[in-house]
Amino acid sequence: MHFISEELENYVAQHSQVEPELLVKLNKETHQKILQPRMLSGHFQGRVLSMLSKLIRPQAILEIGTYTGYATLCLAEGLQPGGTLDTIDVNEELVDFQKKYFDASIYKTQIIQHLGNAIDIIPKLNKQFDLVFIDADKENYIHYFNLVVPMMPSGGIILSDNVLWSGKVLEELKPNDKSTKILTTYNKLLNEDDRVETVLLPIRDGLTVTRVK
Repeated sequence: MHFISEELENYVAQHSQVEPELLVKLNKETHQKILQPRMLSGHFQGRVLSMLSKLIRPQAILEIGTYTGYATLCLAEGLQPGGTLDTIDVNEELVDFQKKYFDASIYKTQIIQHLGNAIDIIPKLNKQFDLVFIDADKENYIHYFNLVVPMMPSGGIILSDNVLWSGKVLEELKPNDKSTKILTTYNKLLNEDDRVETVLLPIRDGLTVTRVK
């Protein structure tokens, strides 16, 4: 679903920072070899993630949902020297694909891959995160949010992807559509939880920026 015209989307991308060459290759190979390439953040959103990370300058980043590692590398661009990025995914088949691109980047020693259920892994990480990117299974967004907020300092930022869910958040809810129901509840939670303050950006499929108070 396009919230603005494709022509305008192309204009926006053309007038944003150029996509780094390694990410161009990752983008291309994802579309050639991996199922559901629409899940990739892509050029414009990737540059948004990079810019936000550079503004935040995190010492520690947590990414929930790695996919092929495109957003991972974008977020890593803002890491402080010696900083780390923990990224979690359940898909064992993508681990080697991700690692190939992580190892080809200048962040290869800073990115830590975790394979498994994020709900089980997050409590074991035992560190404080300055920046968290939530982009995994939508039905667990609320669980992820409640897990990470206590692990973040005042001023920490949570980015949540796909919060507009192709516009389904405005449509009449279908009885079996659990993901949309969870996302509408999640969006309401982010706007009302007194631990945080939130702005929802209509970027691609919706990106929420939430600041921990």
